[in-house]
Amino acid sequence: MTRALVTAPLRGEGFEKLRRLADVVYDPWIEQTPLRIYSAEQLADRISDERAEIVVVESDSVKGPVFELGLRAIASTRGDPNNVDIAGATAAGIPVLNTPGRNADAVAEMTLALLFAATRHVLRADADVRAGEVFRDGSIPYQRFRAWEVAGQTVGLVGLGAVGRAVKWRMAGLGMRVIAYDPYNDEATHGLDELLAESDVVSLHAPVTADTTGLIGAQQFAAMRDGVVFLNTARAQLHDTDALVEALRSGKVSAAGLDHFVGEWLPTDHPLVAMPNVVLTPHIGGATWNTEARQAQMVADDLEALLSGKTPAYIVNPEVLAP
Repeated sequence: MTRALVTAPLRGEGFEKLRRLADVVYDPWIEQTPLRIYSAEQLADRISDERAEIVVVESDSVKGPVFELGLRAIASTRGDPNNVDIAGATAAGIPVLNTPGRNADAVAEMTLALLFAATRHVLRADADVRAGEVFRDGSIPYQRFRAWEVAGQTVGLVGLGAVGRAVKWRMAGLGMRVIAYDPYNDEATHGLDELLAESDVVSLHAPVTADTTGLIGAQQFAAMRDGVVFLNTARAQLHDTDALVEALRSGKVSAAGLDHFVGEWLPTDHPLVAMPNVVLTPHIGGATWNTEARQAQMVADDLEALLSGKTPAYIVNPEVLAP
């Protein structure tokens, strides 16, 4: 039976299917203390030690020496398998599978969670209850925590890929008017300037590319509506954090929810930390059991197709299958 080394977290029916397809060595990186991310050399050594013909990774580096091992397939549980040298794999004739959209619903739900946490003062209200300060400074919570409802407001989505589309129907279901900017999706009918001028809530869902890095800066924040709510459950590289801080200080941005920071952390003395109208989460948008089950199913289904001579649904380099 084909042997597979799996260092990505998998679960559910898809994982059981994978176990039927291959002799699986399961050692997920995320369950190690401290966290373990293999370099290409370390991964190659592990593959050799396990005599694996298939490798399923999430964060390990796949390049160079890995391609010299005669692998039948590489699967990366990412939408953008940027941990894999695709050109190198293709040159070696190795199919590379990916899992686009596997965390779209999870990230969409986090977007809504941040929207409500930031606009309905959830964290501050919770802190007051825990501190016995329900009637802080002689006021009542009904006074301190009043807010506008999101129904009837306009939300502008920057990016209409899998996550953006998953956010779109959820926001519409809340009674919001949804508009979008995405030069690669015909369903997005607004330019960025139009979107910023019309939106009460701006939510980022674009990939990081040369064109999108720093897409939202001081000029774009200035062009937004006064009191706009700003959400970013994609990547911090999409916005200028210093410009966001200034927009929050001036009141141009009334509240913000952020799920990612450059380098995966935020210094405790950063200005955002002290702002009560900002909700900060540590890149957990995709952290659901469903994401792991979904990516397991996608990988298993595509490996089944590949091993039976069919074309996988999600293959980055289909040219390697050409006869």
